[in-house]
Amino acid sequence: MKINALQMKRKLDELFERDEWNVSYNRDKNIYRVEWKESKQGVSINIPNVIAKFERRGDIALEELEFHVSESLKMMNEEHELEGKESHIYPVIRATSFPKKTKSGVKLVYTEHTAETNVYYALDLGTTYQLIDNNMLEEQGWSLDRLKEVSLFNIRSLSVDYKKDTVAENDFYFIASQDGYDASRILNEVFLEEMAANALGEVVVAVPHQDVLIVADIKNETGYDIMAQMNMKFFAEGRVPITSLPFVYEDKHLEPIFILAKNKPKN
Repeated sequence: MKINALQMKRKLDELFERDEWNVSYNRDKNIYRVEWKESKQGVSINIPNVIAKFERRGDIALEELEFHVSESLKMMNEEHELEGKESHIYPVIRATSFPKKTKSGVKLVYTEHTAETNVYYALDLGTTYQLIDNNMLEEQGWSLDRLKEVSLFNIRSLSVDYKKDTVAENDFYFIASQDGYDASRILNEVFLEEMAANALGEVVVAVPHQDVLIVADIKNETGYDIMAQMNMKFFAEGRVPITSLPFVYEDKHLEPIFILAKNKPKN
């Protein structure tokens, strides 16, 4: 079923009609935006990508889009009380082989993330940060749940600026702000859901080292090969390497994948 941009805009108007949301359409950039009326936070939708998915999959594509956008907006509107040093606490991604204790033998606070990665927690000190250990947590009377909640709120508050590169019809987005938390942005589900909403192919994510996050819209087999080679190169060059394996992002879940040359990934 063929459909033009204005027809798709009208469909999206119906899809995202809520009293608490505003919608807008930038005809020049072909971008449709849904945002909270009060905070102006929102999600931008690429109309041509939505049209392509709709023509291929019909109403199911719009149902998936509504889910991703609604989830992103819901997470944006969650309220958290922050006090003291809470605003300086961030999650950091590390390989599962990363030490679990300090040099003095105190256990570091971490949570499992994927088969390849764990999440540690850091107190930002300006030019560096200190990983939080169990002693710090107990002394300040914090629970692990509170630590996780505050750190995830803060990572979602960081900007997600990226450079885009298209190779063999596959789109690659590079986040490298050099603030120490680029790989940590893999925990920003708002961002990943927005990328999933706009993707034409399969969303593949990589954190080869601490200072980069790669998100790819993989549309053909060549894209998997490019992602594998790129990720291995970044992994080898990284100051704090994390993992050479990329992840498929689907249903808010990250699954590590082995990519075989000239083949689609196999778990």
